[in-house]
Amino acid sequence: MSLPSPGHRPIGVVIATRNRCERLPVTLRHLLALPERPEILVADNASTDGTRAMLARDFPQVRLLPLPTNHGALARNHGAQALTTPYVAFSDDDSWWSPGALARAAELLDTHPRLALIAARTLVGPTADPDPLNDILARSPLGPAPDLPGTQVLGFLACGAVVRRSAYLEVGGFHRLLFFGAEETLLAYDLAARGWGVTHCPDVVAHHHPAPAPRTGHSILQRRNALLTAWLRRPVPYALARTRALAAEARADRHARRALREALVRLPAALHHRRPLPPQVERAAQLLDRTPA
Repeated sequence: MSLPSPGHRPIGVVIATRNRCERLPVTLRHLLALPERPEILVADNASTDGTRAMLARDFPQVRLLPLPTNHGALARNHGAQALTTPYVAFSDDDSWWSPGALARAAELLDTHPRLALIAARTLVGPTADPDPLNDILARSPLGPAPDLPGTQVLGFLACGAVVRRSAYLEVGGFHRLLFFGAEETLLAYDLAARGWGVTHCPDVVAHHHPAPAPRTGHSILQRRNALLTAWLRRPVPYALARTRALAAEARADRHARRALREALVRLPAALHHRRPLPPQVERAAQLLDRTPA
């Protein structure tokens, strides 16, 4: 576990985007109005809708990282590598941070050197409804740790996360095999496996304004990546049980069939990169498995 050198506590924001030219400006205006004045970097996944021209024209103060191809969630890795701030907050092109949230996150990260990732409290839509995940994280059976703030967790929303850049890059960030969809759990596993803390801190607040209609294929990606995560990090009997469960769903559900097919295509790569969790992290994962959502 490596720690950043002492110094001031600047924080940057990375936004991964692709073809969201109409929604991205709303997010940028909220972020630019923050009292913390974070450095903002947009990692653009090869957009074809004029996103880059819009950024150059309307937001010259925002840093653009133009990626030549669509890297999915890995765009956040490229963005974090490009920044030099000790801490990095992630936003999507439809999410932003409350005033003061990033300052509070930086304070917590400064004060708790083992803390690698803060899972924020997320408020959804114009009425700021609490995301259902907030309660799940707050009730985590992993409880507190003496040297960490908040409640220990092994999950979070990427658009409501602040990371210690050195820890995030140390574990490789979001995993290449998953590309996009339910990629958060694997990162939490990998941080915990290296001894880093991952906690839910409800006094750090993010806002999420997703489009009314879900993105096409999102459920398929989530199921596929949950199975791949099992093969990448969990015991073989657990991964086999998850595979059998998805295969059973696939008999009557075409989305499950596609998720299973896509997971099986990637299974050799998952086995090649397989790295089972240390016993203490596996016990924590099992405890969360047994806890009702």
